[in-house]
Amino acid sequence: MAGFVLIHGSWHGGWCFDEVTRRLEAAGHTVVAPTLPGMGGDEAELRAVTLQGWADFAVAQCRALKIGLSGAPVVLAGHSRGGLVLSQAAETDPAAMDALVYICAMMLPDGMSRADFKALEEPTPEFDMLISPVGNGAGTIVDAAKAGPVFAQLSPPDLVATTLTRLLAEPHGPRATPLHLTPGRWGSLPRTYVETLHDRTIPISSQCRMQALSPGAAVVTLSADHSPYLSAPDALTAALIAAIPGDSANA
Repeated sequence: MAGFVLIHGSWHGGWCFDEVTRRLEAAGHTVVAPTLPGMGGDEAELRAVTLQGWADFAVAQCRALKIGLSGAPVVLAGHSRGGLVLSQAAETDPAAMDALVYICAMMLPDGMSRADFKALEEPTPEFDMLISPVGNGAGTIVDAAKAGPVFAQLSPPDLVATTLTRLLAEPHGPRATPLHLTPGRWGSLPRTYVETLHDRTIPISSQCRMQALSPGAAVVTLSADHSPYLSAPDALTAALIAAIPGDSANA
C-alpha cells in the first residue's frame, strides 16, 4: 500500500478531496489532504504566502508520511493550481515523494508562471467573470453562487453545493511566481497527467498544451469536469492508485 498527499487548487481546501480520500482509505492507503497555509487569510496573511513556502509545506507532508509508512511509496498529487506546488515541491526534495499526479493541473515548464501561461490560453470569459480581487490585490475570491456551471457542471448537485459554499480567498503570489525546475530533480520523478475532457476552467486545449510544454507524463483521460473528485471519484481514485510506482500498484 502507499501514501497520498493531495494538494487542492485555487480557492479550495483539502476537504474537496473527501470523496476520493474515502475511496483511497477503503483500499488500504493512507491519505493526507491538507489545506494550504494562508488560504482564506486577511491581507497580511495572503501577502505572506509564497510558492516556495507552499512547496516546503508539501515536502514536509510527504516526508512525514514516508516516515510514518516506514518508507512505503508516497504519491504527491495536485489539482489545478496545485500543480504549481507539486512541481516546486518535487524540485525542492524529489526524495520526499515517489511519483507525481497532475489532476487537470498546472504542469508548466521551468521559468513559466501561471500568469504567463494564462496569456497563452484561449479566452475563458465565464471563468474570468467569477473572480474578484481582495486585500488590495493580495488575493482573489470567487463568486460561489455562479461557480457551479464552470467548476463542476457534471458533478452531483448536492456535492457541488457543499463544496462551493466553503471556497476561500486565494493568495496571488504563487500564481505570479515562475517555476524553477531541473531535469535532475523535478524531472527525475514519474509523472501522470489526468486530463478532463469537459473542463470549463482549464479547457482540454490548455491541458494538452501543458503536456506538450512538459512532455514525459503518462496521460489518463477522464470524461469529467474541472472537479473530477466530485464528477468521477472512482475513475480518479483508480488513476491515483495506478500511479503508485513499482509492485505496490497491485498491492
